[in-house]
Amino acid sequence: MRRGVWLLAAGMVLGRPAPGQGVMVAPHAVHIDHRVRSGSVLLYNPGTEPVEVTISTLFGYPTTDSTGRIMLHTVDVPDSTMPSALAWLQAFPRRLTVAPLERQTIRLLARPPAALADGEYWVRLVIAAKAGQVPVTGVQDTTAIQIGLTLEVRTIIGVNYRKGPVSTGVGISDLRAQVIGDSLITWSRLERRGNAAYVGMVRATLVDSTGATRAAFQTPLGVYFTLQPRLGTALGGGSLPRGRYWLRYEVVTEREDLDPAVVLPAPAVRDSVQLVVP
Repeated sequence: MRRGVWLLAAGMVLGRPAPGQGVMVAPHAVHIDHRVRSGSVLLYNPGTEPVEVTISTLFGYPTTDSTGRIMLHTVDVPDSTMPSALAWLQAFPRRLTVAPLERQTIRLLARPPAALADGEYWVRLVIAAKAGQVPVTGVQDTTAIQIGLTLEVRTIIGVNYRKGPVSTGVGISDLRAQVIGDSLITWSRLERRGNAAYVGMVRATLVDSTGATRAAFQTPLGVYFTLQPRLGTALGGGSLPRGRYWLRYEVVTEREDLDPAVVLPAPAVRDSVQLVVP
């Protein structure tokens, strides 16, 4: 079994075009129910040139490296112990051209095995779009030859397939916080509960001894197994004065950017830790 690691954020500008991106993709994530066994993704070309698109699938889930950076861990050949839909979920068409200002639909069709156990299964949809040329600057041109790069932008979205009763939750442990320069940095261990991925949001607030908020941030994430993310934000007023502070940390299943069908409800989980600035 060969495993690979992809940057989770690479090529994942969703809902709006990135520089050089050929198509916009909606929705951000797809939920397929066992009773329906199908779904769809909409592609839109906002540009003035046709865009060639190739559709593929892979199995992967978010994880963190030794520094706390969130990555997408991929498995080429998932075995029977992994909740993979890679072998039986297909996308049609696999290749297409999206004309300027045109919308086209990608159909997702699931053919699960008859003895599929209850639970949630995952696959990632990869939309590779060959966009227009980006000019190369800084090259002296004395021959009137135009130089450019043809970009291929990959958008990766999650697809989950649910059969029977599914539930989720998350546990927090090993919460830490530190002020580094003019930034608040936090670390935690997040472990999924239940038999489905936890899709939600981390919210963190730093308060001083009077209860005043000195820093705050929120970050969307998905906990498929275990994450140990390093998250943080810049301190608005620069460095903090000496003193004792409290970090209030909570994880909630609230995602306004996703279809409610994708996000399984679960109770909010909270923790806190004291931070001392010497």
